[in-house]
Parts: sequence; structure tokens; C-alpha cells
Amino acid sequence: MTDRLFSDRRDAGRVLAGLLTHYRGLPDVVVLGLSRGGVPVAYEVAIALGHPLDVFLVPKLGTPGREELAMGAIAGGGVIVIEEDVVRGLGLQADTIRQVAEREARKLARRERAYRGDTRAADLRGKIVIMVDDGLATGASMRAAVRAVRQRKPARIVVAVPAAPQSTCEELSTLVDEAVCATTPTPFFSVGESYWNFTQTPDEEVRRLLRAAASARAAAPPARTDLAILRSELVPAQDGVPSDEVLFHIVGDARFVLIGEASHGTHEFYAARARMTRRLIEAKGFVAVAVEADWPDAYRVNRYVRGRGDDASAEEALRGFRRFPAWMWRNADVLEFAGWLREHNDRLGERSRAGFYGLDLYSLHRSADEVVAYPEKVDPVAAERARNRYSCFDHSDGDDGQAYGFAAAFGAGESCERRVIDQLVDLQRNALRYQRAQGLLGEDEFFHAERNAAVVAAAERYYRTMFGGRVSSWNLRDRHMADTLFALAEHLGWQRGDAARIVVWAHNSHLGDARATEMGARGELNLGRLVREHNPEDCRLIGFTTYTGTVTAADDWGRPAERKNVRPALPDSAEELFHEVGHKEFLLDFAHSAGAADLLRKALLERAIGVVYRPGTERQSHYFQTRVSDQFDAVIHIDETRALEPLERTARWERGEVPETYPVAV
Repeated sequence: MTDRLFSDRRDAGRVLAGLLTHYRGLPDVVVLGLSRGGVPVAYEVAIALGHPLDVFLVPKLGTPGREELAMGAIAGGGVIVIEEDVVRGLGLQADTIRQVAEREARKLARRERAYRGDTRAADLRGKIVIMVDDGLATGASMRAAVRAVRQRKPARIVVAVPAAPQSTCEELSTLVDEAVCATTPTPFFSVGESYWNFTQTPDEEVRRLLRAAASARAAAPPARTDLAILRSELVPAQDGVPSDEVLFHIVGDARFVLIGEASHGTHEFYAARARMTRRLIEAKGFVAVAVEADWPDAYRVNRYVRGRGDDASAEEALRGFRRFPAWMWRNADVLEFAGWLREHNDRLGERSRAGFYGLDLYSLHRSADEVVAYPEKVDPVAAERARNRYSCFDHSDGDDGQAYGFAAAFGAGESCERRVIDQLVDLQRNALRYQRAQGLLGEDEFFHAERNAAVVAAAERYYRTMFGGRVSSWNLRDRHMADTLFALAEHLGWQRGDAARIVVWAHNSHLGDARATEMGARGELNLGRLVREHNPEDCRLIGFTTYTGTVTAADDWGRPAERKNVRPALPDSAEELFHEVGHKEFLLDFAHSAGAADLLRKALLERAIGVVYRPGTERQSHYFQTRVSDQFDAVIHIDETRALEPLERTARWERGEVPETYPVAV
């Protein structure tokens, strides 16, 4: 198991509980927490497994004058374990050791009375005893405790700790029936290094947890094995980003890494995705970011980040994103990423620079203009042919295709289908002639023109079919995104002489495998499924989830952006389950977390917020059933998130949403 950082002792206990689930339901099991730090850890183990908790005192014997250095430990029943290396190295005398041991024995007796009062210690005869501490260094205290417990004739002794050196864990495994060490950091510096919060456990906390465990036993609530499993297999993330070691382990040698989002308006999703992408570009040779955006708008950014465009800044380059919802790409997080990518590329040669590309097809008129503009530079006659072919869209300008689609679908206007296909074929037929004059730049500019011609063809069909049924238009759109992605990979790979590695940014609903969701049952496919089918061993799908917070979204299509409150997730949803895990944020890697993968193959609701958020009809508008671990290779949960910051912050966005508790009469 990889090294793990625990937020505190309670968190560590939840992880340990997940590793001890084979003791759930067994009779005659007692959990002992070594005082004091082991008690919060043991409490979580006892509660999760449904067994009684008791405290076991094993004070260390501090070296006189150097109290922090343990020369041994003492346990009930007069059991003493001495660290012979320390004693010999410091030349400690037997009388010195005896005096310290007698003093600590008196303290032990007083503290036991303070913790238990009149309650008798647990009877361990014939029981399975799980001995829990918050971590081990030399293991002296645990060895003393094991010797003392063995005098009480248990049937089986199990030692469980969140962190210990590998050597200490192996030594203990020879002394007890089972030793469970959640992590064995290498090199091992101290137990506290495995925790974010390792403050001392006060006596009152020990007494409170003992009382709480007894009350919980009396109530006997059903144990949540699902939470224990998730807690034992989660991987920490910071601001939604796992460590490089974890990220690179998940990605491996995959060429396509698809990183999703549970909404189109959440800051943490965008920021974490950008940070992971930066690391993949810097350290793993990824050469492109392909996003759920229109090709011509994204290509303007591509020219800027590769040092080719006329824009003087990243903000200028993002001005191409004018169509609703502009905030999806004109926001503070994308601005920062585009600025970074330009700086990164400026240090590299032309062929090594990473690009920024769009996969979507809404830009019917803008892409048509780009197609016409390209041959005007190299073949004015061809440019006139393109202009004539695309003139059939002239009467539907201004809405990027919906008016054309409505008229063509219902026979009230001309269909442009044949014309747009002829134009695409015409452009491809002249590819070599057009590219010769401009070298590498010509290759890229022709590819840009060809992709725009493909967008026009796909958009024409999309807008015609969108009035005939949701499934057909959805499938056409995602097939186009997949075709664009594969064409981009082929183009970049041919230029570089090596397989191109690409990161994809889009909504979870596009990037999670549709076959694992109710979308698939409706006959819908998506980009994630198509990439998996095309490259089954060569792609990774990573999703994001959140429980509550705020989001940038509109009330309806075309309406202004607002900062809206995200309601707490519904019962029986993946988001609610992740919330109950009790961590602010974490990652689950299903390829290496078998328990979590099995658990999350059951059907759960999953929330999807697009550019429109309707809290009043949230179940119908924003949830669908899914098997999360089949939908994604990994998922990152951030429990509370905040709204994405648009570059144009309107007064309406600044004001935010009026709380639901706002007085009606005001």
C-alpha cells in the first residue's frame, strides 16, 4: 500500500477499520486502544466493526534527563519491556530503571481509575483482542502491551496501527497472530509525520470516547461497511489534485487522459484539472489540451499559446468565446492556464510546443467563415466556390444554426447537406497543393481549415437532427468530438513522429463511459465510451464530484450567468455517499482499489449540472443513475466547492443567489 497522510487520529482509525472488516460480525472481539493517542484511533475501529472498546495503558519509561527518549515501557500486571540498546548505550543502572518504573506504575494505576471509574477492565480470556495505537516507532510500548495482554489468556491477538517502520511491523508479526500496518513510510522519521494534525490527546477526550463507544454499543446502530471500505482505500488530494506519484500511476502510458467536471461552473474542477494537466505536459510529454469548446474559438487560443497569433495577452486570446455560455472558457482559471501554457511554450522549439484545441460543433457560421478565409490566401477561385456553397446558410445567420435546423427539419427551408460535404471534399482534394507553400505552419493552418469544414458538415447535420430527437443529436455531437480528437492525435503524431498524448477537458456526462449510466440505456453514447472502444488500454477517464457549495450557471439557455447555491446532494447518490466518508476531498483509483470498485458498481444517482441549474427540479433535471467505478477509472471528490469566476463579473453574479431562508416579507 502506498504511503498515506492522515488528517488526524480519527481519520486514521477509519482507514484501519477498513483493513479489519474481516473481524466484523465475529463473536467475542474486544478493541483495546493504547492510551492516550491510540484511543481515538481505536474508537473508530470499534464503532465501525461493532465491538466493545476499552483502554489499555502502556506508559513509556522516559530516560532521566531526556524524558522524550524511551528506555522501555510498562504495562498492567507489572510487565516491563526494556530497550536494551538505549540502556547499554547510555550506561543506565538497574536502580535507575527500577525507580522510573515504580513511578510510572503509580501513575498508571491512578490514570486507570480516572479513565474507568468503577467500571471493570474488559475480560480478555478467550477473546479476539485487537490492540490499536496511533503509530509505532521502536514498538517497545506495543511489545509491553502484547506481553501483558497475553497473560490474560486471549484466544487471538491482533495489532493494528496506522503507521510504523516496515521492520517494526515485521517484528510484531512474529509476536502476534496478525499485524496490520496501514502504512510503512520509507524512510520513517516519526509517527507524527504521517498526520496533518497530531496534537496530544487529553484525558477528557479518552473518557469521552470510552463513554461514547459504550453508548453506541447500547444503541447498536447498523455498521456502515461501505464507508469503511471507502475510507480504507481513498487517496488524499490537495485542492483536488493527487500527488504526482498517484497521478502518474493512474495515467501510466495512456495517450488519452479525459478529465471531467460535474458542472460547467465550478472553480475547483477547473483549477485542479489545469494543475494536473500542467504536470502531464511538464513531466509526461503531453502535447495538447482538447476541450469541450468550438474549434475556431479554441484555435485562437492555440495560436496565442504557441506564439503565432496576433493577440497580445491570454485575455485577448479568450475573447473569441462570445457565444453563450462564455464563462465556460472566459474565466479566471482558464486565463491562468493559457498564460502558463504560453510561458511554457516560449521555452521550447516549434515542434515541441503544446496546443489548445476545441472539439465541439456549435460554430456553424464562424467555422464557415474560417473555411472561406483559408483559400483566399492560396486559391481565390476556391474561396469563391466555398462562399457560394455556404451561402445557403445566409438566411439563418445570428443564432449559429438553430433557425437553419428548424427550417430544414420541417421542410420550410433549403437543406445545405450536399453543399457542405462537397466543400469538405474539395478542401481535402487540394490538401498537398495548399500546404506546400508554408511548411509546418501550412500543415497546421490547413488542418485548421479542414477541421472547420468538418465542423460545418457536422453542425449542419446536428442542427437538422436536433429537432427530431435528443438521442440522435447527442450521439452526433459526441461522435464529432471523438472524430476531432482522433484526427488531432493523428495530425500531431505525424508532425512529431511519435504518438501524441492528449488531455481532454469536458463534462462528466461526455467523458464518463455512457455504457455504465442510464444514458446508455436510452441509446446514448458519448466521447468517453468511444475513446475506450477505440483505445481500450490507452486511455484514462477521471471524473469529479461535489456535495454542495456554489456554482456559476444560468436559469435557462441564453440567460445571464449567476452565482447559485448548490443544494446538498440527494440521498442514494454517489455524492452523498462520498460526503459521509467524512473527508474534505479525496481520490478513488478503481484500478487499484478493488473494494471501492466493487462497492461503486451498484447503481447510484449522480449529479450533472451543465450551464443551466434548476434546483427546483433537481432530481429530474440533474441526476441520472450510474455505476461510478465502471463509468470512470478514477474519481475525485471535493465536498464543498465554489463558483467559477467569469472574466465579466456582472452585478447579478456578484450579488449571488438569495438564500432559500430569506424572509418572504422583505
